[in-house]
Amino acid sequence: MDRSGARRDASRGINGLAGPGHPPPVPSRPGSSNLLLSRCRFPGQGAPLTCAVSGGADSLALLVLAVEAGCRVTAVHVDHGLRPASASEADVVASAAARFGAGFRSERVQVAPGPNLEARARAARRAILPRGTATGHTADDQAETMLLNLVRGAGRDGLAGMRPGTTKPLLALRRSETHGLCAELGLEPVVDPSNLDQGFRRNRVRHELLPLLESIAQRDVVPVLTRQADLMRDEAELLDRLASSLDGHDGPALASAPPALARRAVRRLVEAVPSYGRPRPDDRSPHHGEESHPPSAAAVERILGVARNQAAACELPGGVRVRRSGGRLYVERG
Repeated sequence: MDRSGARRDASRGINGLAGPGHPPPVPSRPGSSNLLLSRCRFPGQGAPLTCAVSGGADSLALLVLAVEAGCRVTAVHVDHGLRPASASEADVVASAAARFGAGFRSERVQVAPGPNLEARARAARRAILPRGTATGHTADDQAETMLLNLVRGAGRDGLAGMRPGTTKPLLALRRSETHGLCAELGLEPVVDPSNLDQGFRRNRVRHELLPLLESIAQRDVVPVLTRQADLMRDEAELLDRLASSLDGHDGPALASAPPALARRAVRRLVEAVPSYGRPRPDDRSPHHGEESHPPSAAAVERILGVARNQAAACELPGGVRVRRSGGRLYVERG
């Protein structure tokens, strides 16, 4: 079957008819997939899109909706070999990809035993996925990320959360909606037991903190938090534009600039150093390491102390050193 035919079969599956060789799915509400699609941010029709699909409800919904949006989808499943059932989970993804007319590729990565296993597994997954890969993060993930960043002290950028776009096309959808779509289509998502492990910070936010906040506020707080993320993102982008004209190497300019702009210029200077911001070894959050952490507030203040000529140099985590010479700042790796 050519791709256009496969895509027609996929569309019939979404709207309540099964593709060849598949049992009829649970009937969906009329136009439910279109309602979800109207809130997604997929690239234009016909655009190639790689989707990271673990087999969970969010990633299966990502696969289905990306096909329905008209993208040329390749579903990639990455097996870390960390659970006995991980190999069979690839079969779940392969079956869904075939049913909805998407391409499929399975990748296996080796993660050596040792500390911070989850973060190293995510790093291995990111390394094997192509740039621009879409993930199935939802509004609920966004709210959890904001709260995790709040307790990390990540500042305005952390409270801005994940940036919506073609790599995070489902950020306006709720987790209940991705599960509902899978149920309507008769898809049986993979259940990852680590999502119930209270040793992970994100799971405690999901199962303890968010229900507590909702009890206190007597409302669903996820929309409140995601709206705050949008506001913070707009303000962060404005500060970035204002700080872009400030030379982070110019000590006197940094010393005389408004502190909010000087801090952003300094962060941009340090983040340009290769491999800066690697995951902290004490963070066991399941989503930790999806983005590199910026320099801490304390590190930024030490750098500004060098810019103000209060110190000749300072040391940062990860073997990074910032020194001043002739009024200029230089960032070096040890």
